[in-house]
Amino acid sequence: MCDALSQEILHWYDRHARVMPWRVGPAERAAGVRPAPYRIWLSEVMLQQTTVAAVRDYFNRFTARWPDVAALAAARDEDVMAEWAGLGYYARARNLLKCARAVVADHGGQFPDSRDGLLALPGIGPYTAAAVAAIAFDEPAVVVDGNVERVMARVHLVEAPLPAAKAELTELAAALTPQERPGDYAQAVMDLGATICTPRSPACGICPWSPYCRARAEGVQASLPRKSPKPAKPIRTGIAWLARRADGAWLLERRPGSGLLGGMLGWPGTDWSDMPQGAPPIEADWQPAGEVRHTFTHFHLRLDLRVAEVPTSAVPRRGTFLTPVEFKPSDLPTVMRKAFDLARTAI
Repeated sequence: MCDALSQEILHWYDRHARVMPWRVGPAERAAGVRPAPYRIWLSEVMLQQTTVAAVRDYFNRFTARWPDVAALAAARDEDVMAEWAGLGYYARARNLLKCARAVVADHGGQFPDSRDGLLALPGIGPYTAAAVAAIAFDEPAVVVDGNVERVMARVHLVEAPLPAAKAELTELAAALTPQERPGDYAQAVMDLGATICTPRSPACGICPWSPYCRARAEGVQASLPRKSPKPAKPIRTGIAWLARRADGAWLLERRPGSGLLGGMLGWPGTDWSDMPQGAPPIEADWQPAGEVRHTFTHFHLRLDLRVAEVPTSAVPRRGTFLTPVEFKPSDLPTVMRKAFDLARTAI
């Protein structure tokens, strides 16, 4: 049955593959066009925890500015972080640079052509290594993302909840991975999960695997995969100080290279905790400007905003004033941009 399932979905993919700026479609692939490892790697890093729709414009801007891994490796950290702003999970951007520089310094600008070789690069985990190996190099690596987990759980009627079921779902995915066209197969299953075998209201009537799907036969496809309940996210608080000089310059600082929003431009503030600690970055008549709420992976943030107008002669204890020419709000990560949008109406 494994061969039948693999061939069935490849036939479906040949007709229905999604068009994406980083993808070499099945017709081009059959004609001998090979995917660029750099573009596959970049897209996979961007797509983690993010949707295809959200990534398209970022990918196009990145590849227009840095068309290959050597160009990205030579980029300034702050430029890459600014282009990444809004995509979230900013450690990915820092790891992107580390990986690009390792490929150039240690591999002559060429990505390793195997899962194991890719896995040895900084910032590349098991999923990304398998995806690049399969799609760019046609290694029959087992590619398992959330879409693949959902498809496997339904086809094989796996009722054990995630994340405990991950190992079983990976084994089932491995059994279906073909030796021929493994890259197209990996993309086919991901496309199936994204467009037909969706989390809610799967379109079973047009699914190429519908005749084989045990969950559909039992009428429970929409309830799979099951998931263990997540613990409630804690709430952390903090203060952000937004100071604007009389000449229109804003006081900003670059966050430390490691940690949350590492290397990103932001507003001077306290730590984010149950009892935040910190002093204002400059002497000023600080006024309340509302609260920003933002959710990170592991906690909810409540950020109390304070704003002030300061003279051009004011000297900050921390941070740097950036003029309107130097400062682009689009360079800010989402939570800092929310703070700016709220604070600028209050000054």
